Amino acid sequence: MEAARRWALALARGSVPVGLGLLLWAAVGAGEQRRRETLKALPEVNAELLAQRRRQNELVMAALREAAETQENVARRPVPWRK
Repeated sequence: MEAARRWALALARGSVPVGLGLLLWAAVGAGEQRRRETLKALPEVNAELLAQRRRQNELVMAALREAAETQENVARRPVPWRK
């Protein structure tokens, strides 16, 4: 009889962390879905802003490409520099 009680107590102690983990997982999952819906509805996500970001990324990549291809330290150039 004592062995059965010990097994039941061990099972209960083991199932509590698993149950809490499942509850937390469900709570985080619901929050993630709400976050995605909120991000889709942001006013900043429009074609004009995305085009500006794309152009900015192209300029950054071009500067990085130039820095990789040259032997000079492009960080030491005077401020108003052009390609």
